[in-house]
Amino acid sequence: MKKEYDILVIGSGLGGLVSALILAKEGLKVCVLEKNNQYGGNLQTFSRDKLIFDTGVHYLGGLSKGQNLYQFFSYLEIMDDLDLQKMEEDGYDRITFGDDEIEYPHAQGYDNFVEQLTAYFPDEKENLESYCSEIQYVCAQFPRYHVVGKDQYNEEILHLNTKRFIESVTQNKKLQSVLLGSNFLYGGDSEHIPFYVHALTVNSYIQSAYKCVKGGSQISKLLIRKLRQYGAEVYKHAEVSEMIFNENQILTAVKTRSGKEYAAKRFISNIEIRTTIQLIGKDRLKKSFLNRVLSWKPVSSCFSIYLVLKPQSVRNFNYNRYHYSSEEMVWNAFKYTKDKWPETYMLSSTPSKHHPEFAESLTAISYMDFDEVKAWEKTINTIADEHERGTAYEKFKLEKAEKMINALEKKVPGLKRSIHKVYTSSPLSYRDYIGGFDGNMYGYMKSSENPLKTMVSPRTKIDNLYLTGQSVNMHGILGVTIGAFNTCAEILGKERIDERLTLNTND
Repeated sequence: MKKEYDILVIGSGLGGLVSALILAKEGLKVCVLEKNNQYGGNLQTFSRDKLIFDTGVHYLGGLSKGQNLYQFFSYLEIMDDLDLQKMEEDGYDRITFGDDEIEYPHAQGYDNFVEQLTAYFPDEKENLESYCSEIQYVCAQFPRYHVVGKDQYNEEILHLNTKRFIESVTQNKKLQSVLLGSNFLYGGDSEHIPFYVHALTVNSYIQSAYKCVKGGSQISKLLIRKLRQYGAEVYKHAEVSEMIFNENQILTAVKTRSGKEYAAKRFISNIEIRTTIQLIGKDRLKKSFLNRVLSWKPVSSCFSIYLVLKPQSVRNFNYNRYHYSSEEMVWNAFKYTKDKWPETYMLSSTPSKHHPEFAESLTAISYMDFDEVKAWEKTINTIADEHERGTAYEKFKLEKAEKMINALEKKVPGLKRSIHKVYTSSPLSYRDYIGGFDGNMYGYMKSSENPLKTMVSPRTKIDNLYLTGQSVNMHGILGVTIGAFNTCAEILGKERIDERLTLNTND
């Protein structure tokens, strides 16, 4: 007899794991299938030279007591076991431009945020205060941003444009660029991106900013441990290759590459939306829906370098650095010219275990178009499915790493002689390990001109198939977590989810 589950989740990214755990806590029989060797999607880490490196999650916001992510993680019963380190209060992010020596801080706490920037922009205090109250107002308009409450989007808010908003807050060009300085967190286009994406992203970090000690994969490990406690089954190396429908077009089971079948009453897809469409079969979906989704443009991909440092050679810094070649670059940071690459980067460090005042490793990330690696797009290389991409690819990565190190040396003098080893990842790594279309970092480009175009309901036209993950509405740890609760609200009913979260908040 084939086992039948109440819920089968395809993909073990954060959205899939959170959805699975919410439903398992309700007593449903849940199974999660993951194609890779490691669970967690963007939460994956890897180890080199006995050091842990993050692939996607470099810091988390909203995790102090009473804040939204804290409440969601408490409900999921993982909050108390997270090993976190609070980032620098007076500047968890520092923004720099060209040869300007000043590091402009984004500080934790709204008053502190205003105070730290007013030191550099003394005439802008009121404007900074109004910026802080506006981002809080916009966030409050979002379903589940305050855990329970609103269940409808305020469409007027969705049409606010980041560029126009920032220009309305301040005329000071430098300050505009500083406020946009962490736009790497949502994909770098401040011209067209809706203001809500900016607000939802930065507001959580201003509330509180933390790093995961030993990497973001601890979140997925804790979620999986909880899932198993609640009787769920979780399998890796289980790539879903086919969906099986009955004569009434009801989805009844999925088949994995190895030929195993898993039957369920309901299914949640946490994989790339285009891959989901292929599995469903285009003929089962409305033309209008297909055309809309297939016309979405992916957010840019990136190239990352991971530097293992010689002991006690580089001072640790407990914040992220965002550097731009010019102030104008923040408006369209992902539109770089190849010969000037990297024109922007994000740099973070990990403290040494024995000498925490020094860094044991650095990670630097810059935008990269998938076109740059198109020559090797037919190659696949993961731990589960290992293939070399060839010497031309290795040479390409080496050249890029050198360029990146040269750029970093300008801000971290003496870096070159402090490097013990260099590792890299390209848009192909992001595509193969995380499954994003063209290796995109955060799903698809959103536009304030047509914000609803890239929003999809967690419900699909297939009655018992639901969607979750970063392709559905909002990316990031908080966005995807909220998305998972919204997906489960479609299955369990909003009232039940609200009731559970309200009880949890009052405990």
